[in-house]
Parts: sequence; C-alpha cells; structure tokens
Amino acid sequence: MSLPIRLCVEDSIARITFDLPGEKVNKLSRAVMERLGEVLDELEGRTDIRGAVLDSAKAGVFNAGADVNEIGSVTDGEAAAVAVRAGQALMNRIEGLPFPVVAAIGGVCLGGGTEIALACDARVGSDHPRFQLGLPEVNLGILPVWGGATRLPRLIGLPKALDFILRGRPVDAKRAERLGILDRAVSHGELEKRSLELLHALIEGERPRRRKLPLRERLLSGNPLGRALLFSQARKRVLGQTKGHYPAPLAILDVLRRGQASKKRSFELEVEHAKKLLPGAVSKNLVHLFFLNEDAKKDPGITDDSVEPKPVASAALLGAGMMGGGIARIVASRDIPVRLKDISPEALGAGLSAARSIFERRVRRKRMTRWELERMMALITTTLDFSGFKNADVVIEAIVEDMEIKKSVFRELEPMVSESCLIASNTSTLSISDMQIVLERPERMAGFHFFNPVDRMPLIEVIRGEKTDDRTTASLVALAKKLGKTPVVVKDGPGFLVNRILGPYLNEAGHLFEECGDIAAIDRAFVAFGMPMGPLRLLDEIGLDVADKAGKVLSAAFGDRAAPSKVVSKLVAEGRLGKKAGRGLYRYDGKKESPDETVLTIVGVDRGPARPAEDCVERGLGLMIAEAARCLDEGIVRSPGELDLAMVMGTGFPPFRGGLLRYADHYGVARVVDDLAKWSGQLGSRFDPPPSLRDRKTFYRQKM
Repeated sequence: MSLPIRLCVEDSIARITFDLPGEKVNKLSRAVMERLGEVLDELEGRTDIRGAVLDSAKAGVFNAGADVNEIGSVTDGEAAAVAVRAGQALMNRIEGLPFPVVAAIGGVCLGGGTEIALACDARVGSDHPRFQLGLPEVNLGILPVWGGATRLPRLIGLPKALDFILRGRPVDAKRAERLGILDRAVSHGELEKRSLELLHALIEGERPRRRKLPLRERLLSGNPLGRALLFSQARKRVLGQTKGHYPAPLAILDVLRRGQASKKRSFELEVEHAKKLLPGAVSKNLVHLFFLNEDAKKDPGITDDSVEPKPVASAALLGAGMMGGGIARIVASRDIPVRLKDISPEALGAGLSAARSIFERRVRRKRMTRWELERMMALITTTLDFSGFKNADVVIEAIVEDMEIKKSVFRELEPMVSESCLIASNTSTLSISDMQIVLERPERMAGFHFFNPVDRMPLIEVIRGEKTDDRTTASLVALAKKLGKTPVVVKDGPGFLVNRILGPYLNEAGHLFEECGDIAAIDRAFVAFGMPMGPLRLLDEIGLDVADKAGKVLSAAFGDRAAPSKVVSKLVAEGRLGKKAGRGLYRYDGKKESPDETVLTIVGVDRGPARPAEDCVERGLGLMIAEAARCLDEGIVRSPGELDLAMVMGTGFPPFRGGLLRYADHYGVARVVDDLAKWSGQLGSRFDPPPSLRDRKTFYRQKM
C-alpha cells in the first residue's frame, strides 16, 4: 500500500518524503497528518539517526497545505480547536526532534506546508518555475494556526512577518531568501546536494545563518514603544483596506501582538482565533469562492472532450489605446510575441508607453528586473498596416466601441490573417453575432472581454456568438488562463453578463441621486455593504461616456426596466466624462477626490434628505439579483457559481459575501422578492421580479 509520507534511513540520514498517492499535489488531510504522526513516532524512537531531510517526490510541489475541503467542513469551534492543537503538536514534535531537520523545497509550499518547513531547523528552496512559498490562509478568512503565526516573526522579525502573513501572497525562492525564510536559494538541479550539505553542517554544530535585522526593524520590534507604533499602524492599514469586514487580519495582528511573550501563549492565541474563524461565515464564503476559482482553472469552457484548443504562440492586437497597450503588456509578459497595430504613430507610441509604464511599476516594486522589462518590451512590435498578421495565431481587437467601425475593420482584417487564426473582440457591449456577419469564417470569432484596468482585473468574459464553434471557445479559454486571467464563458447578448447585471445597479444609483442629490451618502451606503467603491464613484471610474453608451444598449434591449436615469447623459452633454477628464460626479485634484456639488445644478436636482442606507442597498442589490436570475433563465451563463465568480472578479463584489447569488441565498430569495415587490409598488415596474425568482428557494443546491 502506497503511503502519503515515506521514511527511508541511509547512512544515519533520514529522508522524509511527501508523495500523496493518486494526487498531483501533496496536501495535509487528516489521514496525511496521522501518517506524519506515525513517522515522527518512529523517528523519536530511533537512536541511529543523525539528521533528516524533508522533501517531496512530486515535481514542482513540496506541500500545498491543509485540505481546503476539510477547512470548509468545520462547523464547530471546539472541533476546530481539537484539530488545530493536533496540528500544532505535530509541528512541535518536528521542531523538537533530537537531530537537525532541513526542508528541501522544490516547488509549491503553502499554508501548512510552509508551517512544516518553519518547524524545521533550516530551509533550502529551488528556482523551479512552480516554486512559491507562502501563508495564504488570510485569503480563506483564517490565519496560520499550526505555528506559522508564532514561528515566522521569531525567524524574520515582526515587521516583515506582519506584512508576509497579512498579504497572503506567495513569493519566489530569491525573495524568500532575502526575507530570511529560506537559508539558501539554489538551482533546482542542486537542491538535494545543497540541502544535504547544509544538513551535514548543522550536524557538525554549525548554526543556521540568520540575516541581521535592519536598524529600523530592530528599533520598531525591539522595544514596547516601537512595537506599539508598529501594531497601531498595521491595524489602521488593515481597517482602511478591509473596513472591518474581514476578521482574520485583525486576528493575525492580535496573535503577533499578544503572542510575543512566549510561544506557548502564541499557540493558545492561534487556537482561540481558529475557534471563531474556521466555522465563521466569512471563511465559509471565501472557501466557496476558492472552489469556484479552482473549478474555473479546470474548466475547458466546452463539454466536448474531443476538441483540442489551438495553441497560441504569437498574437496581434488592433488598437493601441490604454486598453490595447494594457493587453499588449499582458500578452508579452507571458512570452508571447505581439504585433500592435493602429492608424497613427502617435497612437502606437501611446500604446507602447502604456505597456512600459506597467512594467516600470513592477520594476520599482522589485517584481521584475530591468533586463526582464526590456526583454518583454522587445516582444511588442508595432505597425501601421497588417504586416506580420499572417503569423498571428490570434488577433484581439480593442478599437473604439462603434459597430460599423468594427465591422469595417474585420472585413479588412480577415484576408490578412491565416485560415486558422482566431479573431477576438474586446467589446464590452456590442453583439458578437452581429460582428460575425461580415466574416467568411464566423466560427473562428468570439468576444474576449478584458476588464479595466487590465493589469489588475482578473476576469475575461469569453463570449460565444451564434456561430462561434467549440474550438474557438476552448482556445480562447486556454489563452485567458495562459495570460493569468480567469475566463468565464457567456452567451452573446446585450451587455453580456457582468455589464448586464451591473447596469441596473449603476442606473439605480442615478435614480437615487435624482431623489436626494447626496452623492456621498449613496456611495457610503454601498461601501458599508462591502463594495470597493460606491456606484456613483464607479461610474466616474468607468467613464461616464462609456457608461452612457452601455446604458443605451441595455435600454434598447430591455425597454422600460432599463430606462436610464438622466444623470449620466446630462453630465456627458456637459463634457463631464469622469475621472479621466478630472470631473464627473466627483471632482479630482491629484489623488484627492470629492463629490462635486455643481452636479446638482447640471442635472437639475435639489438636495433633499438622504435615503436610508438599507433602502439604497435593497434597491441596488435587488435589481442585480433579479437581472442575474434572468441571465440564468436565458442561459447567458451556465451556473450560479460562474456568475458569482464573474461578479467578484469583474466588479469587485465583496468576496466576504461569497458572491451575488450566495449573498441572495444567505439573505433569503423570498425576502429579495418581497423587497422588489415593495419597491415596484412605490417606484414602478423596473423592480418587477422575474417569475423564475418568485419560484426559487435558493440559487445553490447545497446547504449554505
């Protein structure tokens, strides 16, 4: 029988090897933890062992941490405490072995895997392409509870440990070495050799070399006043980012602050917070999103397993504006040569500048080197004609949102590309099926909708037109993943998925403004709910001209229920286009922004009493849920889970809520229907709930 952890002893050196049978990655399920206990029993009972190396038999994977299914299944605080204490005890036993232990980390090392490595005497990491080391528990609404929050600050100092655990972002081996988490970062081919060398040095009595903390860090963490300042600043930063909606970051701060006195106290605090966080609603919602994201990574976008996606080794891009430049940067960053076309040298220069500026930001943040920047910029070449397009595996169009212009460009493009070339449009609202009409081979065309800003928004909508075939769909889904994005396949229709659901929400914010004239109060209500920014501020971010065009598309398609408020069109008529123009609903002065009171005069609204925050949220969220139900009815999206993932990744819908439809299930679908009926009686038919919503009990089948 294959075991998830093997133990082999040769020449007094133990090799402890993770190798979970039948799985691509090693993880720490209850069964694996039991096996770890058995291995430790044997190691503790032997007197012939002088040292041990902890490694993995799986290429590119050390250990991915606790089984997330088991994290999601915890419903009781006391059961959580038992599991946490058992895990802590195993880590303490690794730390207490009577001989040195070196972790040889040749790939993914996350969560509990990192906590095991921290319990070892030393750690060596490799430059394997899949290497990443981190404590991402905060992203699941919990904290490191097997000693990670206790050992890391003692290893690398409070300031760096706080940042590392609160961010929850993995790092590569070089960065882990600079932080002081790894003792050595080596080439992958030398990992075994260098790990054994370090182990033998420890056996001979050498102590692991620890980086000396910089003076500023020693001053901050080495005295009570410095620590108080450090935690005060960290708490302020956390509350500024989370608005108090996420309890895990505050729990992490508490463990690191109150656990400084002793390891025992720190372990107790890990247990204390785990009892509250693991069964909590926020963790359950974040785990739900984790699985939606994992499903998306595996989803080919089609049901026919026999269809192979077309590999994309080169690309071309039509349109070198801010969006086009951003897309070119993303493509080049994945080592795909991209040919960028526009109608003027000035436009091409602007596109290159847009791409370079994003790369420059990564250099400043030490996410890439200057050499890597120049290498990737060299992958972006420019042209004023279609030269080089015959070599492209895909052409992505990112020109002005005008159907006739797009059709003209596609007529001109098709003879200039190979017969197998994919054609994709980055349109945000215009019909893919209508664009396909002008093509000789419409089956190779689909929508490929990036969200702005391209470098930060993780979603791509892959839009199937009436004639899009499975190979095109699967190929663009695979390309989105290659670009590091999350694809969601949607059916062609007005606004597609995200903008269609977002439209009524933004439009209702306009109606609310017409009623009370209080920009700040309206936006405050939705930020308090958890939105990253209020809907009126979001309109400015999108661009009021862009929102106006999208609103007209939705209004033409859906009639009275999508009839736009007068706010956006009146501001556009006055040249108020939002943040990019310096003025919209808000006034922008450098990094400062404030509601612009002159909007009241332009729109013709009198300031009145602010609407209650709960009324604002009921109206805005209720309309989104109703439109989401219609999208499911029409087959615009395949499942509630994909819809929720798209809304979180495409609009910033608060992850701690689990997604729009998961929120609806928690709130109560019947209650949503009652709210809509109430507002329909008061404000009109745009609030009429669709019949399918009246008939639903929940959107998800499983117990919430």
